[in-house]
Amino acid sequence: MRWFLKYGSVLLLFNTILYSINETKDIIAPFIFYIIMLIGISSILINPAQIRYVILHRSFVFLFLLNLINLIYYLFLDDLYSQGSIEYLLARFVQFSLISFSVYHNQKYFQHKFFVHIVYVIVFISFISLIIHPNIFNQRYSGIIWNENMLASLTGIAFGIFLLMDKKDSYFNVFILLLLLVISLATGSRLVIIGLVIAYLLKYRFSIKTFFFLIIGFLCILFIQSQDLDTGINRVLSSELLGDRTDQFTFAIDNIKNNLFIGHGLDQYSGLPEDVKIPEKYQGLYMGAHSGYFSILLQYGLMFGLLVITIIIRKSVILLSYFRNRRDYINIYYFIILYTIFAGFFETLFTGINEFHTILFWISLSYLSIIKYKLENED
Repeated sequence: MRWFLKYGSVLLLFNTILYSINETKDIIAPFIFYIIMLIGISSILINPAQIRYVILHRSFVFLFLLNLINLIYYLFLDDLYSQGSIEYLLARFVQFSLISFSVYHNQKYFQHKFFVHIVYVIVFISFISLIIHPNIFNQRYSGIIWNENMLASLTGIAFGIFLLMDKKDSYFNVFILLLLLVISLATGSRLVIIGLVIAYLLKYRFSIKTFFFLIIGFLCILFIQSQDLDTGINRVLSSELLGDRTDQFTFAIDNIKNNLFIGHGLDQYSGLPEDVKIPEKYQGLYMGAHSGYFSILLQYGLMFGLLVITIIIRKSVILLSYFRNRRDYINIYYFIILYTIFAGFFETLFTGINEFHTILFWISLSYLSIIKYKLENED
C-alpha cells in the first residue's frame, strides 16, 4: 500500500497510453484503471488520516476545491441517478487523491526519475509505431495510437521534457530529439508546434540567435507546406483543418447556450452531450468541444464553470510567476503547465479522467505547489 501511495498516480498516467492504443483500450486499460480506482479508495478508507495530512494539505487545496465543486454540482444541479455523473465524481476524487499522495510521499522521484520514465515510455511507443507502421510520411501519422493528435501530444511533451532535461550532449540524445521532433510534425498537429516553440524558448530564452532559428524553422515548415505532398507536415498549416476547428467551436458554443447557467452534467466532460443531435452539415466530423475551456462551460455551465476555470488559471499563474526564473528541473513542470494553458484553447483538456496531458498537468500543478510551500516554510 505504501508503494501504491507513492506511484499510484504514475500508474494512472501511463495507463492512459493504453487507452490510446486500439489493441489495449477496450479490455486491458479499463481493467487496470478499475484496479487502480479500487486500491485508491481502499487506501483512503484504511488510513483516513491521509485525508487530513495530505488531501487537506495547504498545497492541494485547489484540488480539494475542485472536488468540492463537483460534489455540490452533483447534489444540487446534476441528475442524481446518472451513473456517468457518479462515476465521474468518484473517479475525479480518487484521481486527485492519488496525485496528492504521490507528490506528498515521493517528491524525490518527481524531481528527476519521473521525467526519464516518461521519455522512455514515449520513445518506446514511437519505436514500436515505426516498426509496425514505418511509412511515416504518408498522410497524417498516428503510429499505433488511435488518433494523430494524441500521438502529437505524447511526442510533443516528450520532446519538451527531453530538451529541458539536464543531460550530457551525445549523438544518441540528438537522435532521440530528432525522432520525437519528426514524429510530432508528421502527425500534422498544429497545436504541437506551440509546444515545441514553448520548450525551445524556455531552453534558450529570448535572444537574436533564438529568434533567428525560430524564423528558419518556420520557413522550413512553410516550404514543405507549399509542396504538393500528402503528408502530416504538409497539413500543419492547412486552411481546411482550420475550417473544421472553427465549425467545432461554433457547435460547442451553441451547445453551451442550450444550458448556459447549469450546464449539461458531470458526465458530459468529453464536450459532446449525448442528447445533442449533430446537424447534417457537421456529419462525419468529430464535433466535441475541442477546447478545454468550452468543455468546462458545457459540463458545469456558467455558474460553476467560470469558478472552475478561475481556480485553474489562478493556480497556474501563481506558480508560473513564482518559478519564472528557475532553470533546473522546475523548468520542465513550468513547460507542462504553460503548454497546457495554451493547448486548452484547442483541445479538450482539464476535464478528462484518462487523458495523458491532463493528468500530467494536475501532477505538475501539485508538485510545484508543494515545492512552493516548502520554500516558503523552510524554517
